[in-house]
Amino acid sequence: MTEKKHSNELTHTDNRLISLKIEKPKNLKNDVLSGLTVALALIPEAIAFSFVCGVNPQVGLYAAFMMGLITAVIGGRPGMISGATGAVAIIFAPLIAKMVANGKEAGLSSDAIMGDALGYLFAAVILMGLIQILFGALKLGKFIRLVPHPVMLGFVNGLAIIIFNAQLSQFTVNGEILANTPLMIMCALIALTMAIGVFLPKLTKAVPGTLVSIVVVSTIGYVLNKTNPGSVRTVLDFVQDNDATITSIAAGLPTFAIPNIPFSFEAFKMILPYAVLAAAVGLIESLMTLSLIDELTETRGHGNKECIGQGVANIVNGFFGGMGGCAMIGQSMINIHGGGRGRTSGISAAIFLLMFLLFGSAMIEIIPLAALVGVMFLVVIGTFEWSSLRLHGKIPLSDIVVITSVSIITVFADLAIAVLIGIIMSALVFAWDHGKTMHAKRKTQDNKTIYSLHGPLFFCSVTSFKEIFDFNSDEEHVVIDFEHSRVWDHSGIEALQNITDRYQQYGKKLHLLNLSKECAQLLERADGIVELSVIEDLEWHIADDSLA
Repeated sequence: MTEKKHSNELTHTDNRLISLKIEKPKNLKNDVLSGLTVALALIPEAIAFSFVCGVNPQVGLYAAFMMGLITAVIGGRPGMISGATGAVAIIFAPLIAKMVANGKEAGLSSDAIMGDALGYLFAAVILMGLIQILFGALKLGKFIRLVPHPVMLGFVNGLAIIIFNAQLSQFTVNGEILANTPLMIMCALIALTMAIGVFLPKLTKAVPGTLVSIVVVSTIGYVLNKTNPGSVRTVLDFVQDNDATITSIAAGLPTFAIPNIPFSFEAFKMILPYAVLAAAVGLIESLMTLSLIDELTETRGHGNKECIGQGVANIVNGFFGGMGGCAMIGQSMINIHGGGRGRTSGISAAIFLLMFLLFGSAMIEIIPLAALVGVMFLVVIGTFEWSSLRLHGKIPLSDIVVITSVSIITVFADLAIAVLIGIIMSALVFAWDHGKTMHAKRKTQDNKTIYSLHGPLFFCSVTSFKEIFDFNSDEEHVVIDFEHSRVWDHSGIEALQNITDRYQQYGKKLHLLNLSKECAQLLERADGIVELSVIEDLEWHIADDSLA
């Protein structure tokens, strides 16, 4: 697996960028072979997210196929992989649970209950797609470029931890850790998978190391299960752990159907909150992944086009029985590291996935979970920004706080919330840094020196405020105009009082214009002020104990 080339030096002081580039030539063979690897990795995750959502695995597998194919064809980021995702599954799970509860209360049969639940799910996915298309049509996707780099690093690190945590469930059955022998075999096969994935590319890049590792470990796992049945857990074992009635992941082609849902305002109100939230989370995850791949490959995707591609894919999902989804950072990283750069990689992954469902399910079902877990561990290692751990002392502490906060919130809360909080934190830091500096336009007119202030006067900007004035050289009459400034707190009042005293010492006459009423009230020693102009309707309040 090609390693990321990190640079410990920041390429720009303001942006604090870190080099993330992965170099790999773009060609058809790389795209197809990488797509095959991605298809194998898509299957267990699509199945897992189906169970999270509360639907049959076929619903998640269909979503992985349709999301992957359509976004690869018309999306805005070649090389990015989309499919059924946990972020979307978690959002729609309460809708399924609510419909199931309503059906049981109404005394419906199991088939009728699930039919109604799926109808509402598919309708919500269609509405989700429409919202995403609207977002792209309004050209709002470009705003993802405004996400600060510390937020991006936190997003990447948080997702790497989430991918790692998601693999730990493969070491348990019904909540209990595997027995000693199966556990040791699984750990050994994971280690072998990772070793092949790391060292084979150093010998040859003819085929992706991850694909070879899956084939080799699957062969070993098949032999071990033949000689000692049950010693190696497979994809089918994972499915049956969640639903023992399922005997195969085989499926036919998805078929068109209009969602079974009443055409009423009540039904619309039911699905709207889920659709809006899923659309927002799906786009945030997709656009953040798009930006990451842009940096990895030093190319540029098209955010607005990706929004429309995601929307169309979700609409098709709703009409063809898929649970919807968005971009998948884990599978996208497998694709990028495997050499997949063009649209062919995503198309190949989707077609291979469908072929497995139609004709090769028996072959997929015997793949050891250890092989897929090993591949995902390699993704974790390749995704996590290890250089971010060495940034202390090289970038401002505020950026370290943002990176850490976004990572933690991504792991323990929600991706969308983490990104939004990270953006807000970065914006506040930016406002704080820029708010600390005051400046003024100085001019001399009619024997007066006039200072037109710009910027807030509070405890952080007091120093720069005092450095503005030239007490000795100013004219006899000095005018300080606060029309474009504001005094915020007691420190600002003290600084203003200090300036008043200084000008009085130099025998200058001070004019203060356009102050608020509270500011004039707090200027206790006004002997040196010959003119004090107050804007009567200016209700700016000052943080001062005497007024609290």
